[in-house]
Formats: sequence, C-alpha cells, structure tokens
Amino acid sequence: MAQDGLRTLTLALALAALLPTAATAQIALSSPSWKDLSPQERQILAPLASDWDKLDAQRRQKWRGIAQRYPSLQPDAQERVQSQMRTWSQLTPEQRQAARERYRSLNQLPPDKKEQVREKWQQYQTLPPERRHELANRPAPPPTRGGGGRPPPRAPGPNGQ
Repeated sequence: MAQDGLRTLTLALALAALLPTAATAQIALSSPSWKDLSPQERQILAPLASDWDKLDAQRRQKWRGIAQRYPSLQPDAQERVQSQMRTWSQLTPEQRQAARERYRSLNQLPPDKKEQVREKWQQYQTLPPERRHELANRPAPPPTRGGGGRPPPRAPGPNGQ
C-alpha cells in the first residue's frame, strides 16, 4: 500500500513539473500579441509595434503597465514617455542590453553617488543640443580599475625613470 502512495506522489510531482505554474500561466495570459492589445494600448505603445511580438512576457508587462498609467500623466510626461519609447525602439539589441546594464549599475550606487549622477545629468540636459550631440559622439574614456580615479602607472622611460 505504501508503494501505491509513493507512486501516486511521484506521478503527481512529475505532472506538476510538466504543467505551467499559476504565475507562468498568468504572465502568458496577460502578455498578448500586438494584435490582441486594446486600441488605446496600441496607440500609446505605437513606437514599439515592430518589436512587440519579439518582446518577452516580462517586458510586455512592463510596457503595458506604462500604457495603463499613461492617461493619468501630465502632457509633458506623456511626451517624454513617447520620446523615450521612440528612442528605445531605434536601439539595436546590443545597445538595449548596454542600457540595461548601465541602469543596473547606476541603480546599485550609494545614494550620494546617485545624487552626483543626477546633478551631472541635469547639467547635461541644460547644454545646447549641438554641445550634447558633440559629447554624445565623443569616445568614452577607458574604464578605471579600482584605482580611485588615479591614472594607471606609467611604464618607465628609456632611462628607467
């Protein structure tokens, strides 16, 4: 009799492993294809139309959440969201991944460093467009390696100095 109970438990566990979890099912159900979005969602998310069906369920949920909050935003915030979506849609997959990594690294900064980054960003935003373009197209400086911002040591010159 104990054998039957063990077989039943094993079978139940095997079936449970094969069936989608409630969370997976919920994500799949709430992550419609582009054609299944409401007309309002399609209008708001229009810059993402060409990529929508390639997005994973988690990203679709993120964008749908933005679309749900969108009507309650002030007009300037709505324009900012639209502009950011247009910019995001024009990035290559590699550029998107790099942006995500930068976001993660900035998000892990201590509060005082985050504030410094915010201040620098605000200063950058006040620059004339041509100066911002010039800075954006300038090659990035080489990363520092834990040296506290000090330049790397120089190799000795021809005289050993």
